[in-house]
Amino acid sequence: MSYAEEYTRSISQPDVFWQEKAEDVPWFTEPQTALSQDDNGIFRWFSDGEMNTSYMALDHHCNNGRADQTALIFDSPVTGVKTTYTYSELRKNVARFADVLKRNGVKKGDRVVIYMPMIPQAVIAMLAVARLGAIHSVVFGGFAPHELAVRIEDAQPKVLVTASCGVEVSKIIEYKPLVEAAINMSAHKPNCTIVFQRAQAEAVLKDGDLDWEKAMINAEEAECTPVLGTDPLYILYTSGTTGKPKGVVRDNGGHAVALKYSMSVIYNMKPGDVFWAASDVGWVVGHSYIVYGPLLHGCTTVVYEGKPVKTPDAGAFWRMVEEYSIKALFAAPTAFRAIRKEDPEAIKMQSYDLSSLDTIFMAGERLDPPTYLWTVEKTGKPVVDHWWQTETGWSICANPTGIENMPVKPGSSTLPVPGFDVQVLDHWGKPLPAGEQGAIAIKLPMPPGCLPTVWGDVERFRHSYLDAYPGYYTSGDGGYKDDDGYVFIMGRTDDVINVAGHRLSTGEMEEVVAAHPLVAECTVIGIHDALKGQAPVGLVLLKDGADVDEDDLQAELAAMVRKEIGPIACFHRAVVVPRLPKTRSGKILRKLLRQIAENHEVAIPSTIDDPGSVTEISTIMHQQGLVRQKTE
Repeated sequence: MSYAEEYTRSISQPDVFWQEKAEDVPWFTEPQTALSQDDNGIFRWFSDGEMNTSYMALDHHCNNGRADQTALIFDSPVTGVKTTYTYSELRKNVARFADVLKRNGVKKGDRVVIYMPMIPQAVIAMLAVARLGAIHSVVFGGFAPHELAVRIEDAQPKVLVTASCGVEVSKIIEYKPLVEAAINMSAHKPNCTIVFQRAQAEAVLKDGDLDWEKAMINAEEAECTPVLGTDPLYILYTSGTTGKPKGVVRDNGGHAVALKYSMSVIYNMKPGDVFWAASDVGWVVGHSYIVYGPLLHGCTTVVYEGKPVKTPDAGAFWRMVEEYSIKALFAAPTAFRAIRKEDPEAIKMQSYDLSSLDTIFMAGERLDPPTYLWTVEKTGKPVVDHWWQTETGWSICANPTGIENMPVKPGSSTLPVPGFDVQVLDHWGKPLPAGEQGAIAIKLPMPPGCLPTVWGDVERFRHSYLDAYPGYYTSGDGGYKDDDGYVFIMGRTDDVINVAGHRLSTGEMEEVVAAHPLVAECTVIGIHDALKGQAPVGLVLLKDGADVDEDDLQAELAAMVRKEIGPIACFHRAVVVPRLPKTRSGKILRKLLRQIAENHEVAIPSTIDDPGSVTEISTIMHQQGLVRQKTE
């Protein structure tokens, strides 16, 4: 079947189409109803099916000839540790840790927060929570205590699972003090904290703490708890345009069906193939394509501890491909920009055998044409740019390599994936013709695997995603389609910036910067960064009479953001300005500031309070090198 035929069927008869795809995963009770609506009028998938995601990812394969196949490869250049787990070994570890959780009160519907480095125990914990029909919420190990506390307070976990430390390129980060600080900040207190002790730094355990290994000694193998297709599998917090992160909810049934489908249709993987998503389990890529997607499909997945472009060197990607016969490599464009910067002629690449590698996939941020062309030229491999979001859980647009390889157009994420009715809308919600830029939206119903709500706040879900264009999901991205239907994503339409593939809220950063005693007002915008895609910069208005060295202030603000949000924010620059452009109602014109930073022609709105401030701040931003000079 061609892409066009597959896509047309998915849009014209979505319920029939996805009912067929649901037959590819092992249900306890197969769903009779593919598509329905819940009490809030939200579309839901497979509401009457019974299943367990952990069973689908592990037990099913063990029972059908894959017990001895490698399920997980762990490679940690920062600690020198390498190990593997077969499907049978992984299932046993998951079942035993599920029993540990069960003995500590975790049952169906309970939440468990997981704050772990990139080690196999993070995957084991996720699958163990799923095995009990509970709901996990993984928090990236690089987040500061405040960010962890916000998530604990919202998810209200019964148990928190962590490790004694994480290991970065040149330092060890002790996790237990960060976890303790977060719990102290949170109004909600987990019943207990389970700690996996690592040799690099052992944590001091206190009352209410359990040692992972000791708890596992007498653990039995817990059975899988049946759940409905619409029961939640996990909550993953994503930055919003206000200070409070949104808890994206993922259903069990639609998630399993969508990811199983994507592994063949998008990534062209077969059971037994080795798939490496060079990400972290704290992000949606890690959830979907380190843990669930490959295991649901019977593949071998890779857990890598370290930063591939820094540990041990720019040849790390290629060493991994050769050593583990990796068929598909998935990473953010930032990684390849860093490799290109470090090894522009790809000398290190030439030392490795890349014959196992079929395709390189990139996502998480815009893939600029120079990076795309360099990667294709130096590797000789097809490069697939695909676009998706934390909210969708899998790709919205991609080159459907498992159905039909479509011609590549640099700068485009190619075509909508079957199930996603992608439209470009004008301000009034009317579809725009080819070539005209507008808001990228997806006509409802969304396909399986996409979020059905925000945790505990269906009204926020509606306001954030559904209200702007009735009948559509609003992506928050802008762009256009060309005459062939190819989708070009041009950037965010809200105040979330994309730093090295990580979506971060400028609103959260503004709250931190504004807390400085000398800051009267501020805004944070994203500017172009050759390596990371975007980098945050604070524009700061000082209180009257404030006397401060600007370099010292910049260092203090960077330290504050690092403490409250974490080093992942990459906040290093702050510029003192005399005024900020505002509307007459007092709102800072962030969009206008972003336009200045992108060196676009700026039209001064008629509602602006002080037109002269635009020229003034534009001059300052030019002097500070914050304006991107167009070369295209």
